[in-house]
Amino acid sequence: MSDAEPVLLLQAWLKRQAAADAMNWLQGRLEDLRASPSLRDLQIAMGLAPRKLGKDDLQLSESDLADASAARRGWDPRGWTVDEAARVLALLAFGTAAPQDLARTFVQLCRTADVGEAVALYRGLPLYPDQEQLEGQAAEGLRSNMRAVFEAVAHRSPYPRERFGRDRWNQMILKALFVGSALAPIQGLDERANAELAAILRDYAHERWAAGRPVSPELWRCVGPFAEGDMLADLERVARSSDPRERAAAALALSASGAPGTKELLALLPDEAAAIRSGSLTWDTLESSIGQEETA
Repeated sequence: MSDAEPVLLLQAWLKRQAAADAMNWLQGRLEDLRASPSLRDLQIAMGLAPRKLGKDDLQLSESDLADASAARRGWDPRGWTVDEAARVLALLAFGTAAPQDLARTFVQLCRTADVGEAVALYRGLPLYPDQEQLEGQAAEGLRSNMRAVFEAVAHRSPYPRERFGRDRWNQMILKALFVGSALAPIQGLDERANAELAAILRDYAHERWAAGRPVSPELWRCVGPFAEGDMLADLERVARSSDPRERAAAALALSASGAPGTKELLALLPDEAAAIRSGSLTWDTLESSIGQEETA
């Protein structure tokens, strides 16, 4: 086992942040699970983790995040809490001793979990073995009415990008918009864009407009590369919005299209087009500005 492996990273991060007695408790539980993989002991360890270690955010440096990505391509533990890390370690310890039971145990735990446990379990998806066996339960997480649970599957995880077929991927993107969740933290958003998704999102935008409801500027990120014909008329509507975020999104989407007529529409947005050329306007900077406004 190398120092770059996720288990050792999680343990090192927790040891750096948690109290000594809390870490002693956790190490004891992990050793017990590796020696005797009992479902009951696993459930007890996961249930007690918040009480023993607390719920503070994991304090991660840029170096820590680089180590995470090196240990598991795409793994991004930003936003994890110490109890979530401990819960994932507990399941991994169980799986080390009983790998044949991990997928079934994961499903069983998810079905009986409270919200906090579910978030931890789904955030650990990129780290579990036999990942193809977990896809059905991961899809159940996407169907959750709890936004935190949905985002534990969808956000900052390589699992959806690597495992979900086109239909499930498209449903995830639409669900994110439906529940008011940001698209930017979804890995593979641009590389997995597809014409069918663009059509689905255009229909969704029209439904929102017909009901007098706003449309997330991020929606157009998945439409832009496939925008042509009537979709350009939609982007012209967005380009003429009084909302600067919508105009920025229209400019970014139009710049990704290349269809006939896009240059003329971009001429409606000279400032935004210049910002795109300079690199100061990207989908990431737009998402950051939206997030800052929502939390202000």
